[in-house]
This record gives sequence, structure tokens and C-alpha cells, in this order.
Amino acid sequence: MNHQEVLEEERRANLPKNFDARQRRAQWILDDEEKRTKCEEEGQEYDRMKLLNVQADEQEKLLRVRAKKKNPDQGFSNYEDATVRQHKRLVTNMKVDMVAYQKEKEAVGEETFYAGRNTVVQGAHKDTPEGIDRMVTDLQKQVEKREKFSRRRMHNTEADIDYINERNMKFNKKLERFYGQYTSDIKQNLERGTAI
Repeated sequence: MNHQEVLEEERRANLPKNFDARQRRAQWILDDEEKRTKCEEEGQEYDRMKLLNVQADEQEKLLRVRAKKKNPDQGFSNYEDATVRQHKRLVTNMKVDMVAYQKEKEAVGEETFYAGRNTVVQGAHKDTPEGIDRMVTDLQKQVEKREKFSRRRMHNTEADIDYINERNMKFNKKLERFYGQYTSDIKQNLERGTAI
């Protein structure tokens, strides 16, 4: 019995690390297909029947996770990622004219069109006026978007400076929040110079 247990343990150790998860996933797929065929035989809509067994809060949580996966933009992490993100956004907005693409490819030649390390491409490509106009409108849109963007400022530049560092600024804000209503008269008198 001990030898059998050792062999069983060795067999489990040789399995991939995610073997149990893969087994559960495969079993879930089989169960899902079985339930789907059963619902189709009964003439019911499977997706609707499946939702009857799911709680509303769990469904909302699942939808939130899916929405997060659809928008993987988690904000700024580094300049390289920001550049890649902007490139993807600009490329998805671009409309490609395949007829003009093929014409230019034939005119220039495949060797020059797909330039390698030793290919001289200067003067090979000619920009069309429509392409230049498209680029200009795209750049103008980027400039307009940049002008509309306004970051929330941490400091109010109009406010009086009554602190010597960040920590003191936070402390003064707390004091003002808790005791400001009681000390406003004293503060005004000090500022006017009429304090006794």
C-alpha cells in the first residue's frame, strides 16, 4: 500500500501545475454542453435558463470584470505603453484605401515598398493631397482634444500660502476644517491689524 501511495504521489508530481484547473474547466465545459442540449430538447433558451441560477450581485460583478477586460487602459504606466496605445488608437481610426495601396505597391515595386535594411526609400513614396489633408485634420483633432483636457490641480494657486511644507499644509487644512468657524474673527483681525 505504501508503494502504491508513493507511485500515486509521483504521478501527481509529474502532472502539470495547472492540471486540476484544466480538469475542472473541461468538466465545466462538458456539463455546460450537456445542459445546453437538454434545454434545446425541452425547447427552452439555455442562456435564459442559466441566468435563473445566478444571483444579481454575482452577475453585476461578472459584467464589471468583463467590462474591465474590454478596456485594458489602466492609465499611464510608462511612455512606451502610452505611445503604443496612441498608435493603436490612431491606426484603428485610419481608413485604408486598398486600391490606392495596391497601385502604389505596383508603381514602387515590392522590394522598395517593403523596405529592408539595405533599401533606399528616399523619394520612392509620394504623398497624395488627400492623405496630407487627412493627416492635418487628424493633428487638428489631437490639438483640440489636448486643449480641452484639464488636469485636476492639487493646489489652488489663488489661495493664500499659510504653510511651510506639504505636511504643514495638510495640518493647517485639518485645523481650518475643525476650528475655522471659531477662529475666523481672530484671523480677520490679525490680517487687518486690529487685533488686541
